[in-house]
Amino acid sequence: MIDLLQTEKAFISPHIKKDGVAVDFTMGNGHDTLWLAQQIGENGRVYAFDIQTQALESTKALLDENGITNATLILDSHANIKEYVKEQICVGMFNLGFLPGGDKSITTKHESSLAAIKAGIELLCDDGALLIAVYPGHEEGTIEGNMIREMLKDYDRRKICCSEFHIVNSPSSPFFYLVEKK
Repeated sequence: MIDLLQTEKAFISPHIKKDGVAVDFTMGNGHDTLWLAQQIGENGRVYAFDIQTQALESTKALLDENGITNATLILDSHANIKEYVKEQICVGMFNLGFLPGGDKSITTKHESSLAAIKAGIELLCDDGALLIAVYPGHEEGTIEGNMIREMLKDYDRRKICCSEFHIVNSPSSPFFYLVEKK
């Protein structure tokens, strides 16, 4: 059986540049932040966003446990990325939905997610990529997935290549988009 997390990492890994800049657009409990910080190297920088204090605290604890010092944790919406990140980024990761183990009534919203994705694409360096995991198991997740598809289909594929990956016989399973800048 396919492991979505391992598959996501296999798709995003070739775009990671040692000593580059990466963004975890939805830090959650910090697992992607930690992985990106380890991959990017100690001279690189990871910016991680979340709107929940619980996410920031969990992520900080995880990074501290692992001796990670190259991450900047930001308690703000990912839609405001350009207020914090001025450099081009080589990779960005989104895990849309709600904080695992947190309040399920607090979810990412399509308005801020679309704004963050658009800004992330604008910040991508050549050969950079965004990985956007969508969780359609709740109403907002389905809306987000559909609206992201609609937005991505309008990019010129000669400049920005947008791919979608699903488990065909499991329509409520998470899926992801890979957005690559040529």
